[in-house]
Amino acid sequence: KKQLDHETQSAVVLTVQSQLGNSPVYSSTQVNISVIDINDNPPVFLTKSDKVTISHTQPPGTAVYIAHAEDKDSGLNGAIKYSIASKQSNAFSIDPSLGVVNLTRTVFADKQQEYTLHIAAEDCGSPPLTSFLMLDSLAVKIIILDVNDNNPNFTSSPLSYVMEDVEVGCLVHHIIAKDPDEGRNGQVTYHILSGNENKAFVLDKITGLLTTAQLLDREIQERYSLTVMALDDGSPALSATQVLTIILLDVNDEIPIFTKQLYETAVHENQDPGEFVIKVEAVDRDAGLNSLLWYKILPGIGYEKFKMNSSSGELVTTASLDRETQEVFSIKGNSCRDLGSPSRSSTAQLYLTVLDENDHSPLFAKTQYQISVTEDLEEGSAILDLYASDEDDGLNGEVMYSLIDNTFGAFAIDSVTGSIVTTKALDRETKSQYTFRVVASDCSTHLPRSTTVSVVVHIEDVNDNDPIFLQNPIRAFVPAETPVNEIVATVFATDLDSGLNGEMEYSILSGNENATFLIDSARGILATSTGLDHENTSSYRFVSSSHRLVLLASDCGTPSLNSTATVLITVLDVNDNAPVFSSPEYHVHVKESIPIGSHVTEVSAYDCDAATNTEITYAIISGNERGHFRLDGKTGSMDLMKMLDYEDTMKFTLIIQAT
Repeated sequence: KKQLDHETQSAVVLTVQSQLGNSPVYSSTQVNISVIDINDNPPVFLTKSDKVTISHTQPPGTAVYIAHAEDKDSGLNGAIKYSIASKQSNAFSIDPSLGVVNLTRTVFADKQQEYTLHIAAEDCGSPPLTSFLMLDSLAVKIIILDVNDNNPNFTSSPLSYVMEDVEVGCLVHHIIAKDPDEGRNGQVTYHILSGNENKAFVLDKITGLLTTAQLLDREIQERYSLTVMALDDGSPALSATQVLTIILLDVNDEIPIFTKQLYETAVHENQDPGEFVIKVEAVDRDAGLNSLLWYKILPGIGYEKFKMNSSSGELVTTASLDRETQEVFSIKGNSCRDLGSPSRSSTAQLYLTVLDENDHSPLFAKTQYQISVTEDLEEGSAILDLYASDEDDGLNGEVMYSLIDNTFGAFAIDSVTGSIVTTKALDRETKSQYTFRVVASDCSTHLPRSTTVSVVVHIEDVNDNDPIFLQNPIRAFVPAETPVNEIVATVFATDLDSGLNGEMEYSILSGNENATFLIDSARGILATSTGLDHENTSSYRFVSSSHRLVLLASDCGTPSLNSTATVLITVLDVNDNAPVFSSPEYHVHVKESIPIGSHVTEVSAYDCDAATNTEITYAIISGNERGHFRLDGKTGSMDLMKMLDYEDTMKFTLIIQAT
């Protein structure tokens, strides 16, 4: 019914239905009608012209453009083949099926900046339809652009030197970088990326001139490492970096500084000259000759005992040191100066202590100590404080004391203070003098030294002993008729004390009421003061009897002590009386028949004398020639020895003698 157009509708699907009469029953079938294409449409480019830019550095084979044409036909009639209708260069080719325009070679060396390609499209129908005509082709203009493919390259040195005392704004370095790209791709600006945190430098980004922004100090920072970037103006931009090292050249603007303002050290005494003392050190933050230092000791007290190494700062002794002469050296003139021009210098102080060697023994003030103490000191009393000096120091000069020799347990010494004390009660009467030695030793741990001194302790007497009579009681015998001032006895009392405490005075305490006796108070001689008669007074005795003397011995101490003794004085009889018979005659009557041995009679005589002078013996001196009688010489008893015979002798006359 109408003209078919494959491009409008390529297929028609019909449903055909049949029905018999008004019957509700029907049947249907589907009819598919395909509209077969004929090549009635040529390829058509959607645009007649186009423009594309590429880099001149693109390699061969790079796709620079894709041509696209449309053909309403289908199948081969709609399949398109592309070609370049006209060429200005052999630099391009096109894929006939895909329409991709590729570089066949690089265009880097070409001076031509622009190419125009006419691209034709032809279908594969029969006969084929084409767009060969210029009016139907696609004109593609390809513009070759410079690509920012070169990084800037630094040509300036990465090292720069500048004096540390330059003024602000002084040129430090000219940074230069080259970029072979063209136009903006080759325009370079300069930037500091790092290393300038303290804003010491300013970089002109256009000229690359680097100048100081503040005063520089090499001693604070000797060098700067700036990371500098050269950046082109391409898109995207390319860059290069360089580490620029800026070294500050030294100016002698720093004073040498000792590591310590006060050096303290010590050295032993008695060392040979050349003994190392200390090494002083100073720091000069300058460089080169400006930092080379020269040391010396400035004149001062004791400086001549030391020598300084001018280059190393080592100090050694030039003489042996003696701590006891000078213990401390305070050298105020340790000087150092640099070798810059002009030179700068500074000083420090050295405080040196001479360490002690145990080269001195303890020394007492005397070679011997003699003291006197009273014997009544209490136990623990201090009697002497000894002190020994030692010129050494520390333990070498610390003195300990001890006793040697025998003190009989009477004394002890405090090992620290040197105080000597008693350890028991003293008794001069037992021991009146002690002699011992005290040792003073230093406390050195190596070869200690010691000194001894003699101590003599004299014990002074205290009147603590009573006089003692050598004999008590005292018996004295004097003959009767002793005249006046006759010595009766010499008494003696001892006193263990000395001096006046032991000097005696004697006196009669009692029993001399009649002043019969007197005593020499100093010598103790007891003598008669009146004549003695045995027959009147037979004895002089103790207080309990008027016949005894009590003598008193007193010492001269204060207070005085005394004791007593009893003197029993016996007056010896003088045989000045003859015996006297109790009767001048004895008349005895006996029977002649008495037996032999019978007691006849007894005679008795008495004598006024005393003692042996009164002992009487009896004897028959006559009338007993025939021995009829025996007389007991002691008792005076007479016994018959022979028978009597009245007729022979009726009377015997016997003469009896009492002696």
